[in-house]
Amino acid sequence: MREKQFRLVVAFHTTACAMATERLCKKHGLEGRLISVPRQITSDCGIAWSAPPEVRGTLEAQLAATGIETAGFYELFL
Repeated sequence: MREKQFRLVVAFHTTACAMATERLCKKHGLEGRLISVPRQITSDCGIAWSAPPEVRGTLEAQLAATGIETAGFYELFL
């Protein structure tokens, strides 16, 4: 069983926004991956972006600059 880690989880209203976030992060070299939305979070879309909490500021700025809408930013042990 893997050890739980503190992670930044970004929820989205649409799957298209989740996929756009994945492309954006790969393009800019931001660490993270798509995951199923954790039970602690409610979201319109069943996909979320999981990343280290240290990238929150950069990720928020990149998402705002490109117009990708989010349903919320959460910091959880996953």
